Amino acid sequence: MICAPVVAHATPPHDEQHEARRELRAGNVHSLRDIERQILPTMPGSQYLGPEYDAEAMAYRLKFIRDGHVLFVDVDARTGLVLGRSR
Repeated sequence: MICAPVVAHATPPHDEQHEARRELRAGNVHSLRDIERQILPTMPGSQYLGPEYDAEAMAYRLKFIRDGHVLFVDVDARTGLVLGRSR
């Protein structure tokens, strides 16, 4: 019996920052800084914990904490419109 080696083709991990930069350069999305300038003033009393970018949805998720509760604000990266707020 002859056995051939099995070669795993690993897909590199998805790099959300790279994808966001690519979309920004292509003019498809607003910059994170523009989104933050729009959203941060609407969250008084909250501490901003940082962003995530979802390339499939083309949306930013900004994470905050206030009074011990984690809050998320989802923003359409193409339009800058708030898609939703959640706890």
